Amino acid sequence: MKHAPALSSCCHVLARLVLVGTLAGTSSAALAALDVGDKAPAFSIEAAQAGNAFRFTLAEALKSGPVVLYFFPAAFAIGCTIEAHQFAEAIDQYKQLGATVIGVSADDIDTLKRFSATECRNKFAVGADADKSVMKAYDAVLAFKPDYSNRTSYVIAPNGTIVYQYTSLNPYRHVSNTLAALKTWSAKP
Repeated sequence: MKHAPALSSCCHVLARLVLVGTLAGTSSAALAALDVGDKAPAFSIEAAQAGNAFRFTLAEALKSGPVVLYFFPAAFAIGCTIEAHQFAEAIDQYKQLGATVIGVSADDIDTLKRFSATECRNKFAVGADADKSVMKAYDAVLAFKPDYSNRTSYVIAPNGTIVYQYTSLNPYRHVSNTLAALKTWSAKP
């Protein structure tokens, strides 16, 4: 595998950042600049689902219901694979709540085609943000490694308002937190 050394290095760096962030207590949602009540920046991005490329537009997705937008550092990195598996396993719960899920990273579309078919298990889309414009608009650039996105999740209501956000390099709470936020939001009159 010709990308193994770079992936391995990326995984080790991200693992250390997760450990440091966890020990320092920096896993709170307060790290994201966009907050609850803010208008979600509009975007259109090349994406892949089940290995097929297409154009994902936030405005179009919001016409069908809320959107869970999550940023992840790198396809096939250990934490990103764990997180993708968790989103895939929970996709039926998101659908029951009327939500669309999309993951975004700075990976190229060919990498994300493979990632969408294997790690996302054909269940949801992942978008290629090669120019990092979406990451920047959502303040999801990893401060320590600006070529990567931070692990940040947003729940966006159909009116385009952010109803939840969470930032943590630890991949284990993004699914449970966004599902809980969707349930709380959908229960409001």
